[in-house]
Amino acid sequence: MTDSEAKAPKNARLDPSVARRLAAKGGWPAQPHCSFSGHRTRWAWIVATFFGAGWGKPGPGTWGSVAATLIFTAPVLLHASRQSLLIGTLSGIALAIAFGVPAATIAARESGRKDPGFVVIDEVAGVGIALLGAVSHPDWRHIAAALLLFRLFDIWKPFPVRQLEKLPEGWGIVFDDVAAGLYAWAVLLLLSRWL
Repeated sequence: MTDSEAKAPKNARLDPSVARRLAAKGGWPAQPHCSFSGHRTRWAWIVATFFGAGWGKPGPGTWGSVAATLIFTAPVLLHASRQSLLIGTLSGIALAIAFGVPAATIAARESGRKDPGFVVIDEVAGVGIALLGAVSHPDWRHIAAALLLFRLFDIWKPFPVRQLEKLPEGWGIVFDDVAAGLYAWAVLLLLSRWL
């Protein structure tokens, strides 16, 4: 960091070239926002916020999780087969991870935040994994349990969930929620005989 960067007031915006250089090195500006000349990569922000669910207040992570749960379980209302539910859920998880990592990286860089709260595509991947435990019992009790267990592990972050946040950029944003989803899925499988 140059002397002029170090002397800048805390609420000052970073020069776009400085912000890009810091982001490229894996570092993040100290300010809550940085300026990339107001540029937002449209597709990345749409994916990262899961079509705007990440703008919900309070608790954008909960809004993203509920929105994803509704979409993942919509085929249940259409009486889809368990095989179709499994294929659809696995496809949704794969898409959320494949598009979520680059989208989260771009949105985080452009906002100047390491893990912005409005990025909820990670919750989409995580709750999808948790819902795998409800595929063989697609009823409201299993679906609600999957959602609640995912939110519990996403907030609690037991080992190694919190450690995965240290992965670089979008990888850390997404894969801590993938791990939380795996915890929720495993617990739901254990509890499913009593639900």
